[in-house]
Amino acid sequence: MDVKSTVSVANRPEPTLTQRVSALHIDLPLFLTLLMGCCLGLWVLYTASGQSESMVARQAIRLGVGLIAMIVIAQIPPRWIRIGAPWGLGIGVILLVIVIGLGHSSLGARRWLSLGVVRFQPSEIVKILVPLTLASFLYARPLPPRLFEIMVCALLIAVPAGLVVIEPDFGSAVLIAVSGATVLFFAGLRWRFIFAVIALLLAAAPVVWFSLQNYQQARVLTFLNPSRAPLGAGYHILQSKIAIGSGGLFGQGWLDGSQARLSFLPEASTDFIFSVYAEETGFLGVAGMLLIYLLILGRGIVIALNNSDTFERLAAASLSVVFFLYVFVNIAMVSGILPVVGVPLPLVSYGGTSLVTLLASFGVLMSIQTHRELLSQ
Repeated sequence: MDVKSTVSVANRPEPTLTQRVSALHIDLPLFLTLLMGCCLGLWVLYTASGQSESMVARQAIRLGVGLIAMIVIAQIPPRWIRIGAPWGLGIGVILLVIVIGLGHSSLGARRWLSLGVVRFQPSEIVKILVPLTLASFLYARPLPPRLFEIMVCALLIAVPAGLVVIEPDFGSAVLIAVSGATVLFFAGLRWRFIFAVIALLLAAAPVVWFSLQNYQQARVLTFLNPSRAPLGAGYHILQSKIAIGSGGLFGQGWLDGSQARLSFLPEASTDFIFSVYAEETGFLGVAGMLLIYLLILGRGIVIALNNSDTFERLAAASLSVVFFLYVFVNIAMVSGILPVVGVPLPLVSYGGTSLVTLLASFGVLMSIQTHRELLSQ
């Protein structure tokens, strides 16, 4: 090695902690905020589950699996994710068909596939694969999308969403449709197409209403007037509002929430876990949770804005919005702003498939960000 090379190496600055972690394909800001959300989720689950250590332990194992999946996916270059996404969606559609015929039935719906040791919901996986597949399809195509591209994207959305409706799981079907529509929106979909879709949805509303199951219609009617059946369909949302309102500014204290402790709140560890948290921590606790969610969302948007590649930009933006939809729909649902549709609170609600797939989607974001940083060095 000559003198000049020795001097240049000696003068090269030491890599920062963020750069060292990025070399492992882990985006440090995103990883730390996700870790904060996971720790908060275990803390809330302990009280929401009636201090069940076994339930918290099972959730911790699922978190570990999800974090491992996130780190593994982060090692895959975005190009390979783009190539593999359509194949993954194809497998997801096959699994949805299997669910309809052979899936595990619970509460009148077939949504789970059982592998003996574990059960999982293919619809949760499809929620992530649909936007990735649409971003892959629109890659290297002229934007904004033309009518042909829009029709192909509509088909890619309609097939999995329609299969999920058959299960039936109307809430997940809507989220799948919205996640796909988000990709088209960020791709620059013209407003005339957007207004045309809105007009079609309004025209189809009566048909959709009469095609809903009785319990689904009851959820909508209860949303419009919860007091119509305070001991029936409206019981859940009324108790949830009482819990949230009783939290006040500082909350009733950890483990001291009366609604959850006295078993007034249904599904306290899953759909209505936010109500438990709001009752015990109050407005300040809710503000802290929302801050964590906003930091995660903000980091995802920054990753999307920093990329000029069409697939990477569309994938990062749409996956970030899917995460936001989970948060918004769950909190709006338990607050009475939206009908109850059974959407979990990200990183907090008890469950396996949604948690693992959500963390896996953040692995895609990390892959996009860290591989870009390595190429720019």
